[in-house]
Amino acid sequence: MDNERLILAIGRIERALSRIETASSTLNTSADEALEARHQALKEEMKQAIRTIDSLIERQEQ
Repeated sequence: MDNERLILAIGRIERALSRIETASSTLNTSADEALEARHQALKEEMKQAIRTIDSLIERQEQ
């Protein structure tokens, strides 16, 4: 059951990141640099969250 919750959480994170990337790609080249920096920071935070979740799953499987 816990693995299912983690898998669902990962899916939600991936979908959210995809929506953010899609929205980011539709911005014109003169888009707000602060928004781009926030996007990159969120992207890195999500990557770290996924690494953490992967680590938790790996420990649970051992």
